[in-house]
This record gives sequence, structure tokens and C-alpha cells, in this order.
Amino acid sequence: MTTPKAIIADDERLMREQLRARLAEVWPELEIIGEAKNGQEAVELVRELRPQLAFLDIRMPGLTGVEAARAIGNVCHVVFVTAYGEFAIEAFEQGAVDYVLKPAETERLRVTAERLRRRLQAPPPDLGALLDQLSRRLEAVASGRQHLQWIQATIGQQLRMIPVDEILFFVSDEKYTRVQTEAFEALIRIPIRELIEQLDPEHFWQIHRSTIVNVRTITGVVRDMRGRQLVTFKNHPDKLEVSRSFTHLFKQM
Repeated sequence: MTTPKAIIADDERLMREQLRARLAEVWPELEIIGEAKNGQEAVELVRELRPQLAFLDIRMPGLTGVEAARAIGNVCHVVFVTAYGEFAIEAFEQGAVDYVLKPAETERLRVTAERLRRRLQAPPPDLGALLDQLSRRLEAVASGRQHLQWIQATIGQQLRMIPVDEILFFVSDEKYTRVQTEAFEALIRIPIRELIEQLDPEHFWQIHRSTIVNVRTITGVVRDMRGRQLVTFKNHPDKLEVSRSFTHLFKQM
């Protein structure tokens, strides 16, 4: 069997390096034969080097990853790389293409690598309909900020796409962020400072440097024996502390 070859296209050098390193962990036989910092360079690399795979960041200067994929056509298989879950779920549901959410996590890349090994046995699919959908979504993002709609988390061996509306709260420690729903909890590597920038501020409030809550799931705010404010939730026993910096959020409660 010939050694599979790929290129990586992302306008952020650190993201390219991270993806290359993680791919080396989960798919050591995959050879990365080129890197591009924009969509036009990606198209030129594919035409010149003829890789079997192209990892394309959806949002890049010049040609976007979507436009680059359209220009590449059926020359190679495409994997989209994105920091935005709403793009990823479109690709995921189509099933004809895979995706990686930034920052690339080893567990997710293992799933991607297994899928791609199987897909390499067949010609690249026609992505026309999917690219049309992603183009419309990019236009929507360009016209106004889009808030995070999904959280990707790995629970055991299972990949879950969790709608943010179902999440009660996020709590971070030094390494992981806990995602809590009524039914289960999961761990992700996205820090609170990045999550709060992507979530809808009308529905998600930061109440502590390590905590974000879904306001729609709060039943009330109580005080403990030490006078601290604690947020309570429907259908979940945890009570989360509100730090002094954020007590003003609950003055009307």
C-alpha cells in the first residue's frame, strides 16, 4: 500500500504545527508533504503535489477553505478545520467529508484518521451541495457574529455533539473544562476565556473566572452561611459560587 500524503492549510502557523504534531501521533504513516497559509496556496499545492488529503481551515484570507475545496474539486479528499461548531455540524451530518475542531484533540483525530483510511479506498466524493451550504454559512458569519451552537466532546470512545442549549454550565480546572447537562457530563480542552467569547452573552454568563452558566437553566441564587452567592439549577444538585466580580449580575434576582 502506498504511503498516504496530505497537505495542511491554515493561516495560523501554530495551528498548522499543532495539527501536524497530533496527526503524527494518531496516524504516523501519513506524510505531510506541504503547508499553506491561505486558500490559494492550498490549491496550488494540491495541483503541484497531488496529495490524497487536504486539511483546509474554513476561514482563511484570500480564498477561504470552502472556496479552495471548490477549486480543488475531486482531486483529493478534503477535511475541514474550523473553530466554529456550526460549520462542523454541517459537514458532519453530510457524512461525505470529515472535519476537525480547533484546537485539534487527539481523540477526535483518531476517529478522523479511521474514517479517512476507509475513504481513501474510494474516489473523492462530489462536495458541491455541501460547499454551497458552507458558503451560505460563511456569508452569514461575515454579515454578523455567529454564536457557538454546538460543543464537541468525547465521552469514553464516543464522540458527542452537544447543543449548547442543553448545557447547564461549564467549569474549568487547569487542564480541562467540564461540560454539564442534565443527563451527563463531558470534558473538553477549551478554556473558559475562549468559550465566553463564542457563546451568546444573552444566555451564558460568566460568574467566576472558572465558571460559565446557562442563565435559562438557573432556578435561583441563594446565600450560604458565609454569605456567598450560590447559583442553583433545575434538575441538577450542584450549586456554583458567584465571585464578587460578578455579583452585580444577580442584583435583580
